[in-house]
Amino acid sequence: MESNKYTIKKYDKTDFKIWNDFIAQAKNATFLFHRDFMEYHQDRFKDYSLMVFEGEKLVAVLPANRVEDTVYSHQGLTYGSLVYRETLKLSCVIDVFKSILCFLNENAIQKLQLKLIPIIYHQKPAEEINYTLFLANARLIRRDSLSVLDLSQKNKISKIRKRGIQKAVANQLIIKEENDFELFWNEILIPNLSKKHNAVPVHSLEEINSLKKFFPKNIRQFNVYKEGTIVGGTTIFETSTTAHCQYISKNEKEENLGSLDFLFQYLIEEKFAKKRFFDFGISNENQGKHLNKGLSYWKESFGASTIVHDFYEVETSNYSLLNNVLI
Repeated sequence: MESNKYTIKKYDKTDFKIWNDFIAQAKNATFLFHRDFMEYHQDRFKDYSLMVFEGEKLVAVLPANRVEDTVYSHQGLTYGSLVYRETLKLSCVIDVFKSILCFLNENAIQKLQLKLIPIIYHQKPAEEINYTLFLANARLIRRDSLSVLDLSQKNKISKIRKRGIQKAVANQLIIKEENDFELFWNEILIPNLSKKHNAVPVHSLEEINSLKKFFPKNIRQFNVYKEGTIVGGTTIFETSTTAHCQYISKNEKEENLGSLDFLFQYLIEEKFAKKRFFDFGISNENQGKHLNKGLSYWKESFGASTIVHDFYEVETSNYSLLNNVLI
């Protein structure tokens, strides 16, 4: 399909290399958009990823899946949205998005939902799509709150966290980075999620171990031990700008050991001190409508503060609203 100077093409397995080469140099991409990451759960989602070409040159991609008459910027990923080259100007992003909406509309897709990429994951500012969504009358349908530390600044840790760290030292806790996730998954994470939320991890043990093999530098596991027994841990997804906590959990029976306070002081002040941001993730439930006050407070007591993660829905027929924007 062609609109103006851009051609839209659905991703095909033969595009594996060109897609991944593009992701490696886009200004707002992370390893989550590599096809090896996206396809670990391909059996759960009907892929509808799009590639945008200007002539023979790939200028943007949209990681996505389809459910009936709606396309989502991929439901299997923490964030999604339009991914594009550093050289793509704002006026071009508007034209690219118009081309995408037009393509979707012609292919019987009524709505597009985008979960934007939080700015802390951009290599360079990349909010052209935010402005474009405003022009297209997109509707904000969800907003999560991320607890984030800017590691380029000094962050003040609370007295209660310091006391937790002192307890951990007194209890002679030890932190280890592990290449296997079995202990944390089976001894800590799965039992806690089952007991507290009647839920299971987004990634099975088999899936997270497989992803670790594909992305050994990006997916990292840190466990805390007392006398050789695991008492807590966290799974970190590391990008070029940010260390993100994918999972955080501890042995609830060992409440007063200070294990997580000890672990996160180490991660923030030593292991990831040279990153720009440390992202504790969300403390929200019910599509962003509720905030877990205690969890949010715990993260903020390390000095974290809030940035938002926005989700939008736009009617594909709104492509016409982008026709007369440029003057």
